[in-house]
Amino acid sequence: MEKQPCVYILASARHGTLYIGVTSDLIGRLYQHRTGAVPGFTSRHGVHHLVRYELFGAMEGAILREKQLKRWHRQWKINLIESDNPEWVDLAIGLGFPAAGPNGC
Repeated sequence: MEKQPCVYILASARHGTLYIGVTSDLIGRLYQHRTGAVPGFTSRHGVHHLVRYELFGAMEGAILREKQLKRWHRQWKINLIESDNPEWVDLAIGLGFPAAGPNGC
């Protein structure tokens, strides 16, 4: 995947802990999350399954969307995920990653 601004949502499991982030390199960022390269929320809470991402033409739009989603109620976020991914499939697999295990790898 070519580098492109995007907002992404990770989950620990179906209806589990959610994390919303923004990046211009989704593949690189997913690798960091899955390997625990950057200690933080996702590594502490086992949040490694990519359940949604949205691509943008410019980083400004992606940042605005990230801020909007972070203000949403949890149920709205769940509804958004399930509108395109009702089974909470790990979309990272389609991007070339192995299935995430309990510790993300």
